[in-house]
Amino acid sequence: MQDLADSIESMEQLVVGWRAMVLDRDPAADVRDLPGIAVRWADSRFAFWNCVTLTDVGADPALVRQRLGHVAEIMRAKERPGFLWVFEDLLTAEARSALGEAAGQAGLVHAFPGIGMAGDLLPLAAPAHPDLTFVRVSTDEHLRAYADLNSQAYGFPLEDGRDGLVGSALWKDGVHAYLGLRDGVPVTCAATVEAAGRLFVVLVATDPAWERRGYGEAVTRKALYEGGRATGLTRATLHATAAGAPVYPRIGFEPNSPMAFYALKD
Repeated sequence: MQDLADSIESMEQLVVGWRAMVLDRDPAADVRDLPGIAVRWADSRFAFWNCVTLTDVGADPALVRQRLGHVAEIMRAKERPGFLWVFEDLLTAEARSALGEAAGQAGLVHAFPGIGMAGDLLPLAAPAHPDLTFVRVSTDEHLRAYADLNSQAYGFPLEDGRDGLVGSALWKDGVHAYLGLRDGVPVTCAATVEAAGRLFVVLVATDPAWERRGYGEAVTRKALYEGGRATGLTRATLHATAAGAPVYPRIGFEPNSPMAFYALKD
């Protein structure tokens, strides 16, 4: 197990970073810090903006069952679907072993795995890729392209992704969001945002037709480079899907807590 402090940092980065993202989408969003549970729920069609996470450190099986029951109640009360994010290293070994069964009893089903990562890796050298030019997101047209790349990469309908990003003021200014263009066409994207003294990497995606060419790594380096220049921060964090995880150690990130994403059962 990695240092518990890294896993706590990973959870706290989600809690802080997603607060800004969710309130940007809806100033009246459900943003609450309950005992052992952080709610960050915009009720957006973009499911990543509908998030609940467990915040206890060292939770035992009984406490996890209690928290999961409460989480399921919160999620059932929402109009739109979303995810529970669980940072597994914050649970006791017994609670981790019983997590799947406890989630099922609460009416939750495992959606996909992930992993938290962090690194003291900034500043980076100026990035480049022979196939790509980089453009900072500054217009709704850029945001639509950014949203569509995420929808294509994660299997969402295009309109769901657009509901999460188009029209955002934060993503045109406070977020260091970049598109990678091949022959003028957006094929990859990544963003960084300041969160509690770290540079938090969010919503990295590549058009599935252009994967395995180093595009995701290149645009992530660009977002980190520009975010680092603008903020002076030296530490960066992210949450990766299992599919995307191999990219980030090449940049300097180190894995910390395994993550499990859960959705409500149909």
